Amino acid sequence: MVLSVFVRIKNVRKKNNEIMFIKDLQNYKNKEVTLKGWIYNFRSSGGIMFLQLRDGTGFAQCILNKKDVSEKKWNEAQKITLETSIELSGTVTEHPKQPGVFEVQVKNFKIYQIPSEEYPISKKEHGPEFLLDNRHLWLRSSRQWAIQKVRDTLIRATYEWLRQHNFIKIDAPILTPAACEGTTTLFELEYFDLGKAYLSQSGQLYLEAAIASFGRVFDFGPTFRAEKSKTRRHLTEFWMMDAEAAFVEHEEN
Repeated sequence: MVLSVFVRIKNVRKKNNEIMFIKDLQNYKNKEVTLKGWIYNFRSSGGIMFLQLRDGTGFAQCILNKKDVSEKKWNEAQKITLETSIELSGTVTEHPKQPGVFEVQVKNFKIYQIPSEEYPISKKEHGPEFLLDNRHLWLRSSRQWAIQKVRDTLIRATYEWLRQHNFIKIDAPILTPAACEGTTTLFELEYFDLGKAYLSQSGQLYLEAAIASFGRVFDFGPTFRAEKSKTRRHLTEFWMMDAEAAFVEHEEN
């Protein structure tokens, strides 16, 4: 049922050419569109507001001119702050000085919510401890957004290559009864009244067992090492990919 609803929503978007994503703006030049997202940045110049919108697929400048909306709407727009969730409707135009860059000339908007508190991450430089304490907000920055996009692309490409070479994904358990590598780096915990359990160091042992069934296998998941370190090369938690294949000679490895 959920899948069928999702498909219907996609078809409506494609048919009406209204509610769409920033990444597709170049396909709607001189057409009316509706964007939904969050205000990443904004500035005003007289009777014009320049709103930088992000929707998860990209960033776009949306221009609101006082003469294009009612006085009531213009006054409402003055309440906009960083991270305001909003719906903007208008015409897609190409930037006059930047060919290939598209923006929206706003004709109407609907504010869903204005943050009750000031957004804590400003343009000034913040220390790593502050940013990690506010990680859920830091993810909204353009740099962190780009990093996650690169990570997603690498994961997709790796999965595609492995599947093209007949590897199947196996999900190894995170809680394990024994060490895979050195026992000094294990995170130990009590497993009810059954004794000790450990956070996984690697899915390698489970993959080695699985190759007798599938021939070529891989996994990609969280890995834990109880190593106290603040360097960038040692993390107590990270994601790692393992792969195992049967009947592989040294030259093929």
